[in-house]
Amino acid sequence: MNIQFLELKEQHRRLGDELRDAIDRVLESGWFVLGPEVEVFEEAFARYLGGRYCVAVNSGTAALHLSLLALGIGPGDEVITVPHTFIATVEAITAVGARPVLVDVDPFSYTIDPGKAEIAITKKTRAIIPVHLCGQSADMQPLLAMAKRHGIAIIEDACQGHGAEYKGRKVGTLGAAGSFSFYPSKNLGSCGEGGAVVTSDAEIAEKVRMLRNHGSLGKFGHCFPGFNFRMESIQGAVLAAKLKHLDEWNQARRTLASRFNQTLAGSDVMTPAEMPYARHVYHLYVIQSQKRDRLREFFDHTRH
Repeated sequence: MNIQFLELKEQHRRLGDELRDAIDRVLESGWFVLGPEVEVFEEAFARYLGGRYCVAVNSGTAALHLSLLALGIGPGDEVITVPHTFIATVEAITAVGARPVLVDVDPFSYTIDPGKAEIAITKKTRAIIPVHLCGQSADMQPLLAMAKRHGIAIIEDACQGHGAEYKGRKVGTLGAAGSFSFYPSKNLGSCGEGGAVVTSDAEIAEKVRMLRNHGSLGKFGHCFPGFNFRMESIQGAVLAAKLKHLDEWNQARRTLASRFNQTLAGSDVMTPAEMPYARHVYHLYVIQSQKRDRLREFFDHTRH
């Protein structure tokens, strides 16, 4: 049996009419970059998360990059994050000219160890990027407290955390800014590339809006050099349609994770732990095993 990681064909088949209507609206409007469909999604996603502002961009990498720039982070600065993440987290730091400082993760949550993060703070530290890896929130309370003590920013990498919660609050809304990816395989995925910055700070939101659009809020009025990091209208329309189903899909992931936990109970496999402060949404169901190589060989064999 070949079990797919994510069956997007089936998801899109079930949403056929909704997605066709969304795409048809864009085709009929003739507005293919940013525009009303993206604005509708931005408002809906901010409301869903409980944040004030959402600025849609063309990838999660761009969201991290622009969050750093909006906070004035650049050459000579240090940003603390983890090695146990997708490369984009560190790419964004190096893209602005800052130095990534890597600290280890907690072995049970797979997210940043707050104690190790505080030890790594220096006079050059400007921000910490906790990664809500695999759909589980990092332990945010101690991170927010240390950030306040040291006068540094928290930028949440929530690219795998759509709908995940920390003590009842959606991740991506706890720090100065939260960065999301809408790559097709994510819990909330577009039909292409997409990302967003979520913040409750009006100045950060405005700076990101300008940075994503060549340093401009209008047409042909450019305040500074920026980037072409704009979201396409079709992706905004698709994401707005899919967002209505996100909670249902996340609950299905949680139900499947519970079944996996029951099936694997008593084996030598260490199943993922849902931390007491978190509501895990299982972007990935990650196990640990002392027989990793044998397990990998078994799955490679069954895949064929």
